[in-house]
This record gives sequence, C-alpha cells and structure tokens, in this order.
Amino acid sequence: MSEVKQISSLQNPLVKKVYVLKEKSRERRNSGSFVLEGQREFELACKGGYAIQSVLFCSKIISEEKVRQLISRLDKIPELIEVTHEIYQKIAYREGTEGIVAIATSKKHSLSDISFRDQSPLILVAEAPEKPGNIGALLRTADAANLDAVIIVNNNGDLYNPNIIRSSVGCLFTVNIATGTTKDVIRFLKENKITIYSAELSASCIYTEVDYKKGCAIAVGTEATGLTPEWLEKSDQSIIIPMQGVIDSMNVSVSAAILIFEAKRQREFR
Repeated sequence: MSEVKQISSLQNPLVKKVYVLKEKSRERRNSGSFVLEGQREFELACKGGYAIQSVLFCSKIISEEKVRQLISRLDKIPELIEVTHEIYQKIAYREGTEGIVAIATSKKHSLSDISFRDQSPLILVAEAPEKPGNIGALLRTADAANLDAVIIVNNNGDLYNPNIIRSSVGCLFTVNIATGTTKDVIRFLKENKITIYSAELSASCIYTEVDYKKGCAIAVGTEATGLTPEWLEKSDQSIIIPMQGVIDSMNVSVSAAILIFEAKRQREFR
C-alpha cells in the first residue's frame, strides 16, 4: 500500500505546479501534463488509458479509502497526497467537485494512432473550433453516438483546457480524438476510402438525402465562416440542414448532432 503524503502549505511546489497547469495552456503543452478534477472525470480518464501521475485529495470531502478504491485498477499507482481544505479550494477549478484533483499525462492525438472497429467508420471532423464549450458539446455528442473518432482540424486551442474537460463532462477521455492540418486530415480520409460530407450553407443536397451507411466523415466548420474552401472542394458531397426561420445557421454542436444522429438512424443505431 502506497504511503500518503500530506501538504498543508500553499507555497508547496506541487501545489504551485497544479495551479500553473490549471491556468496556463503553455505550461500544459510544454510539460505534456494537465489537471483534472472530480470522481467522474478521474474514472473516465483512467478508463481511457490516461497515465495518472499524482492524486491530491481533501479528506474533508472524500475519504482516503474511496481514493484508494478509485486508483485500485490502475497499472501504475500514482503518488497520493492529502491536502488541506484551503489548498483544495485553491487548486480546484470549479465548486462542487468531489474532493479529488489529479495530474495526468496528455496524449499525442496523432492521426496515425486512430484505429477503427470495422470497415465502415463514422467520424466527426471539426475544423478550427474555437470555443471550449462547443468542443465539449461536440465530444459529448460523439460519445453519445459512439462515434469511431473525432478529428479536430487546425486546432489552435488546447484540448486539455479545464473548460473543455468540464463542458465535455469527461468525454474528452472517452472519445477517440486526433488532430491535424486540413491537408493531412483530407489525405488520411481519402487514403482510408472514407466519404467526406461537408456541412455547407449553399449546398444543394439536403442532409437526409445522402447515404451514411458506408465509412464516412461529417465535416463541420465554424459558426462564423463555415468550412474553408479546401474542404468544400475535396469533399464528396456538400450537405445542408434546411432552415425555416430568419437566421441561416445554428450552433455548430447542434448542427453536428443533427447530422450525426441522422447517420446513426440510417445505420439503425449500430
């Protein structure tokens, strides 16, 4: 049984490290580490194969026994640190979490690491998503639909931003995610004979009129500008969700959900 260390000072180097990782995207990228909090997120990260380096917990909120239960299935047991309630309030990102914060190792999210369950994968491609809340919502939809993968194109943000982890309710850890440039992602899809359907406002084909039963990728762009011309040129078919109101677009995560679940309906929710 691993020994439990105790920290009671806000000036402790590990406490400072957690705080900086939580607040600074550059530090997360440079160190290859990130912070997660909450029992659900912790369990999903462990299930998703993330390496856990350290676990900090507040015994006023969660018992040592419960923490040991949570880490019992890990191949490598992380260091355990009990912190005061004051420190926990300092390092926790949101109120109401269950007394546990962990430092974990980021994944690379390379296109070459993607593997498919069968020959007819269903993939969501999101080009340059900007808002953490939208990314989180896209990942929740991907998890709900049990997609084969989510590919984020020209990602200028940070997948391990605490707001993405929070808004995805931990689905960041349950979904097969890759990142890449437009050129690399299109090449990857073409090489794997995956049909590309691009959501586009001026497209001629209504989204319910195409066949999603074979391997395909549904590509969505930003709410402001949509997909870039290269996607529209290289896609196999542009598709549109007909609008009946005054505005001509919806939130990207809502649009993606509509398209994805039409594909799942055609596949009889397989």
